[in-house]
Amino acid sequence: MRKFLLLLGLAVLPLLARAAASPLVTPAELQALLKTGEVRVVDVREEQAYALQHVPGAVSAPYGDWRGPDSNPGEVPPLAELTDLVQGLGLTPDLRTVIVYTGTDSTDFGSAARVYWTLKSLGAQNLAILNGGLAAWKRAGLPVASQPGQAGRSAWQPRWDGRWTATRAQVRGDLGHGAVLVDSRPAPFFQGRMKHGAARALGTLPGAINLDSDLFFEPGAAALMDRAALATEADALPAQGHQPTVAFCNTGHWAATDWFVLSEVLGRPGVQLYPGSMVDWTQSPEPLPMANEPTRWAQLRYQWMNWSHRNLGTQAP
Repeated sequence: MRKFLLLLGLAVLPLLARAAASPLVTPAELQALLKTGEVRVVDVREEQAYALQHVPGAVSAPYGDWRGPDSNPGEVPPLAELTDLVQGLGLTPDLRTVIVYTGTDSTDFGSAARVYWTLKSLGAQNLAILNGGLAAWKRAGLPVASQPGQAGRSAWQPRWDGRWTATRAQVRGDLGHGAVLVDSRPAPFFQGRMKHGAARALGTLPGAINLDSDLFFEPGAAALMDRAALATEADALPAQGHQPTVAFCNTGHWAATDWFVLSEVLGRPGVQLYPGSMVDWTQSPEPLPMANEPTRWAQLRYQWMNWSHRNLGTQAP
């Protein structure tokens, strides 16, 4: 029996080590972590979805709690609000924390990536995302629960680490100075044919390169591709040098996926997220430089298209 337990331990330890080292975990790896009792699962889906079913023991922290107001959804909430949120979830800087999203599509992944970025900026050091979300967990035949997870309140007092944050002023100063600006939106936004409802202008940042976050997923999938495939897609970006790479989109949602892939999975140094992105940029009191701005007549046409798009019940993140 002792020999059997020793062999079993030797088989499980590499699995746990991979799970602890990777910013992505599989359902099997999360299941192994749950058995240790030393992991907090944070479910960022809507409360109603969480109440129906979730990973056993997961605590609920809807994505909207991590976001700004409707006028600028990408805005980072005040530190006091985020502190209250993470304390209520029982989080501490060194606690293994796994973020779970729905697993519907590539856009859905952005919610987990944005929460990961926020927690890392607050000082969390042991983070991961369940690749494929709850949908992957269920496809693996693993159990779900409907009883709310319990977590004792922590005393964590986080401080914001700005290493992974790009501000409007910084981005403006970076223009023309070698920074790699990555527009994570679908091509119509980059080309100036569509915009977010809270943005005040069409177009993109001067010198930006379009790297649609959807390219990091198989068509229709909600789980990131393997590392080699991700690296191939990222080859579209130029060499970085000593300048930062800044990912942006409309409100720092799609861009969170690009940031996560480049920074956390591929290990590219100096990658930052511009959380307010184009909504924040175009809301500046003084006009800021833009690229791919359409003509006046084209703008009227695109405004009509955007109105139709919104009235069909969809909105770009």
